[in-house]
Amino acid sequence: MAATTTRKRILIAEDDPAIRDLLSTALSKHYQVETADNGDRALVVADREPRPDLILLDVMMPGVDGFGVAQRLKLLPALKSVPVIFITAKDAPLDVIKGIQTGARHYITKPFKLADVLAKVRKALGG
Repeated sequence: MAATTTRKRILIAEDDPAIRDLLSTALSKHYQVETADNGDRALVVADREPRPDLILLDVMMPGVDGFGVAQRLKLLPALKSVPVIFITAKDAPLDVIKGIQTGARHYITKPFKLADVLAKVRKALGG
């Protein structure tokens, strides 16, 4: 009974190593996880085969910020339909609006509850 199921792929773009490790550890139990510690690296990793099924993006990162990453992803045919969830300390109403305008499926502010992140990830991946 060797049923091979391909696990969904998630890219975590987060410059804080503690948060990146927390999310990676929690999500790797059910998904294939790749990480990036800045926006430029996130764009490179996202555009590699196989592409991610979901991207978790911090907003405030070195290089291209999360908003810039999301905007660039939407310009790439192979990535424009990949759901994005922002996880950020930027909680001002205008930041939330900007996140939604860049196409984010969800906008989660730090500090966050891990259970909330996991539930939104499941929902964004359709299960």
